[in-house]
Amino acid sequence: ICKKYIKLLSRLGEFGQFCPVSLAESQELFDCSATDSLEFAAEFRGHYYKMSSQEKLNKFLENPELYVPPLAPHPLPSADMIPKRLTLSELKSRFPKCAELQGYCPVTYQDGNQRYEALVPGSINYALEYRNRIYICENKEKLQKFLRSPLKYWEQKLPHKLPPLREPILLTSLPLPGYLEQGIATSLIKAMNAVGCIKPKFPFLSIRRSALLYIALHLKAFNPKGSEYTRKKYKKKMEQFMESCELITYLGAKMTRKYKEPQFRAIDFDHKLKTFLSLRNIDPING
Repeated sequence: ICKKYIKLLSRLGEFGQFCPVSLAESQELFDCSATDSLEFAAEFRGHYYKMSSQEKLNKFLENPELYVPPLAPHPLPSADMIPKRLTLSELKSRFPKCAELQGYCPVTYQDGNQRYEALVPGSINYALEYRNRIYICENKEKLQKFLRSPLKYWEQKLPHKLPPLREPILLTSLPLPGYLEQGIATSLIKAMNAVGCIKPKFPFLSIRRSALLYIALHLKAFNPKGSEYTRKKYKKKMEQFMESCELITYLGAKMTRKYKEPQFRAIDFDHKLKTFLSLRNIDPING
């Protein structure tokens, strides 16, 4: 396969590694160099041509004359007229040249009928150069659109009114309700739902204090930003907390009004009663 591919490269036709069918039908610069596969390649008049899909290959094989000179409707643009993706280092090397459209994505803007709402900042990870100008696209999909149809996206003008600059807001700068909403709303809702279902009551603590401690443990145990070690640690603490809470239910069901001799009690009754009494004045978290 390697030898065949080298042979193909040495005998590429006028369109290089660009699909001649895409160029003829829609003026799309579909670059096929990303793959070494010869699956969609064809030979015609001693030259090789690469197509972008099976459908394009079938069209080429049916009427190859229509897609190569002199009948081909569109020639391949010169190298300086073909858009090129820029790596981050290449983009930095272009400094102090600025991006067109003040860094807004040209594809999102054009496809959004150049409306105000379609002004979306691009990402420097998806930069390209075309006609000695730099463009920043929103994502990989938009970048590919520009690379294939540069004539559709390259020459646009921004409206006079632009969206305000998006400056990052620190969570800690928000008021408490805003901080809770943006930072831990989902986790807090899950914790409050769990405490409402379980209704924990720790020995010798009020219902309020017991519920608050359970919520705190739940937030720690299921913190998506916490380490796996920390989550496991607090899940274990939460299990121990619940075991202590269940002592009240157990003792309430097993303890009778009249005194019972030890031999007539449940096997683990004395142990659990002793554990229950030992929890007086004990810190449920660190005790």
